[in-house]
Amino acid sequence: MSEVRIRKGQVVALRLFDLAYEVDLPRAQALWAERDQGATARSRLSATPAKAMSFGVPPLALDLGVVEVAVGGATLAAAASVRLYDFGIAALALRFPAQDLDWAGFTRLANQVDEAVGPHADTPLWTTLLTRLRGVIAESLSRPNLGTAQEDFLIASVETLDPPLDAAALQGAVDLVPLLAGEERPLSEGARREVLRHAFSYYPDDLAVLAWDRAFILEPRGDTDVAEVLEMANAQLLELRTYDEMLDEELPRIQRMVDATRRETRLLASRRYGRLARELHARVAEVTALAERVDNALQVTEDVHLARVYAAAMELFRVPAVSAAVDRKLAIIRETYTALHGDAAGARAEVLEAAIVVMIAFEIVMSFVRH
Repeated sequence: MSEVRIRKGQVVALRLFDLAYEVDLPRAQALWAERDQGATARSRLSATPAKAMSFGVPPLALDLGVVEVAVGGATLAAAASVRLYDFGIAALALRFPAQDLDWAGFTRLANQVDEAVGPHADTPLWTTLLTRLRGVIAESLSRPNLGTAQEDFLIASVETLDPPLDAAALQGAVDLVPLLAGEERPLSEGARREVLRHAFSYYPDDLAVLAWDRAFILEPRGDTDVAEVLEMANAQLLELRTYDEMLDEELPRIQRMVDATRRETRLLASRRYGRLARELHARVAEVTALAERVDNALQVTEDVHLARVYAAAMELFRVPAVSAAVDRKLAIIRETYTALHGDAAGARAEVLEAAIVVMIAFEIVMSFVRH
């Protein structure tokens, strides 16, 4: 293992935040440029034709400059950046260069970066970068979200190996498990197979291996498409998690409102039923539109390799399961809306019937009075 050296590579730590209901990307780009905060670009997959796979709305990439991070007892310089997605997600990234390291050193660097800035690290760095970002692009955020929902991911990528190895030779020469699992102790054979289960190659010399919160990428041409697809999958997961948590909070509130409305007299309940039904219909329409926008954020047509990587990432990150949970809760709200709509119609019919009876009674009384 020590014979394989990393001549050029990097370890990328991602931290994703839900910034807002929506980000006006052109406005955010203009605000960033006005304050001369650094380079900006609208991201597109670097090596994949647009007709094969493309972003529904290309995210906005912003340069946050170089930051110093304490990693493994040393201070390392990392290039900081962020990519903004129109559906409200900010994907912050710290890129640590890896040069002239043996495989053990590369694995150690990845694990140390995870300890320094990963999900269990006590560092204010991510908050500092996010606060700076919010301060500049605040005017581009629609309905800012100050919640704490986050996602983390670590990508260890290699561009140049010494000696040059193809994917099969590399897998035979090094042990990817400690890098992907972040474990120093040996794993059981079953656990090892599970860690290495999602491995993909298109050319003989490229490789992508996905794990729950990490990935290894061998890409001698320097293409970033696989890394960007993995980031997108994490962004979609975070957005759907946000919807799921929002609906978890919404359902008890809806139940309380329905109970309160049903305790009112039928005369008063008709209007409340209608108002509540309209509110529920609007909420269902809003969340459904958001979910569809997230689902269409990355459009896959012809690139079989990236499509396989993307599908595996979505399944591995349990995106379909979270999406199904959102759909179930939306179905509950739809059913409540239908029931309330029926109750409102019934209440209105009862009021109308009562009014007709009163009018008939009034006519009868008046006829006796006239005679």
